[in-house]
Order: sequence, then structure tokens, then C-alpha cells
Amino acid sequence: MAYGTESESSLCLGHEPRAIGHMPTAFPFLGFGVGLRTKHYSTILDTAPAVDWFEVISENFMVPGGRPLFILEQIRARYPIVLHGVSLSIGSSDPLNLDYLRRLKELARRFEPAWISDHLCWSGVGGHTLHDLLPLPYTEEAIAHVVARVQRVQEALGRRILLENVSTYLEFQHSTMPEWEFLTQVAERADCDILLDVNNIFVSAFNHGFNAADYLRAVPVARVRQFHLAGHTDRGTFLHDTHDHPVIDPVWDLYAQAVRRFGRVSTLIERDDHIPEFPVLHAEALRAKAIAAAISDADAQRDTATPVGADYRA
Repeated sequence: MAYGTESESSLCLGHEPRAIGHMPTAFPFLGFGVGLRTKHYSTILDTAPAVDWFEVISENFMVPGGRPLFILEQIRARYPIVLHGVSLSIGSSDPLNLDYLRRLKELARRFEPAWISDHLCWSGVGGHTLHDLLPLPYTEEAIAHVVARVQRVQEALGRRILLENVSTYLEFQHSTMPEWEFLTQVAERADCDILLDVNNIFVSAFNHGFNAADYLRAVPVARVRQFHLAGHTDRGTFLHDTHDHPVIDPVWDLYAQAVRRFGRVSTLIERDDHIPEFPVLHAEALRAKAIAAAISDADAQRDTATPVGADYRA
């Protein structure tokens, strides 16, 4: 893939992207949330369920007016939200979409999300949107390309963003590093943070034959600000990240490993198809909460089990 670059004027910045030390970078711990879906609007507004927060698909609300914004205003008045995009196409060779960034910034100004995230992938080229989250080659060239674009996006939005690892079904022969190194290098060099999708790690580990635990061990703790949990479909020869099933037990086990490594991280349950009633998804969020609490309690007991300086020698 040949990578294009955006000129300073094309991004209306007038200068090179600045370091983002001047931008808001605090990411609160939100707890355990659920993705906001149309099917649940009435339940949420009528019953005010005791869920911690909602993740909102940015593009669904990047509109000038109408019912979606009216609904989101009511939900935002009661709950914290984050904005999660699917169209940034940060790895594409097309120029960044300035109109998209302007509308995203306006949406963020209006609803004050805790953070904004999107995917480490590309989803269109030549002005055509492919409606999928497509993988990148894991090369130095791709890192440099993505890092420059992330810096420009963060400058345009005035805030640090999170990038999510995507599930993948093919690998590039000319990749020179594993996915986790690519993700880490992008985050460190661009000074952005990571939305770590635990299910995507599980899916890709099965599809490509790597060890999911190696992935967790390689990602820098300080960069991970959010977890995703979701279900997938077993196609026999590969796993398909369909977001249309409950989280399976092996993914819960991998989540527990992630919590042990990364600590208290805001966690979200995703479901995009075969969406059940809200209490079913809320129950999954509560399961994540229980797992995290059990690990925290175990860590606390271990830390206090042996007093400092204790000598148990006979």
C-alpha cells in the first residue's frame, strides 16, 4: 500500500501538529457500561437502569438535528458517555476527511464525552467507503503514516484519542512485527491511548495462531484506557467478530488476565446484532464488574497477608 500525506493547509492547521501536552488528557474510570443501541432507548429513558455509562457510535449522531440528538441529550443528562467512531479510517492513503472531523468535534463539544475512540485500521480508499474495518501491514512505513495522521486528528479535535485493535482474518507477508508491537509503536509515537478489545485479541489469536497472553503482556499498561468485550461466531476454520452473541467463557478468562495486568479500566459490553433486551446486556456488564472486583479483592488480600518485616523463621 502506498501512503499519501496531508498537507498542513489541507487540515486547516497552518502549522505542524503540536505535542498534545496542552490538550485534556485525563481519562476517568467510568465503570462498566453498555453500547447504546436504538432498541434500548425506551428502556433507558423509562426505567433509568443502574448502568455506569454508555458508548455511543459517533456517526449515528453526526446529524444536524432530529430524534437521535433529542434522545442523546436525555441520556447524556443522566449518564456519562464516550464517542466511538467507525469511519475515521486512520490508516487509509486518502486524505483525512476534514468535514468529518469538524462534525465530530462539534458533537464532542455539545455532549462532552469522557473520550473519543476509533479503530486502528482503514475503511475506505479512493473516496469509496468499504464499510469494514480492514487491517494494515505491520511495517515501519505504516507506523509513520498512521502516527502523522493521528497527530493531525488530535490537533484538530483538541484532545487525545483512543485507538482500538481490530479483529483480523489475513496477514500481510511483508509485515515486519507482530500486531501488538505495531499497536504499541503507534500509541507511543503518536501519544494516543488504546481501547483494548479483548474479544478481538481472542479472535485474531485463534485465526493467526498466536498466544493471546503474549499480546496482553506486550501492550503498555499506561496506554490502555478502555476494554471492549463482545461475542463472536465460530465458523469452524476461523472465528468471526460478529458482535451478535454473548461473551464466551474463554473470553471472560482472557478479560480476567487483562484486568490482572492493566488494573481498573473502564469496560464496555458490545452487541450489534441479535440484540437482546437491555437487562441481558446489563447482566454481562455486571459480570465484568464482579470479575474485576474479585481480582481487586484478591490483590488486596495478597498485599496484606504478610506484614512488612515479618519473620516466620523458627
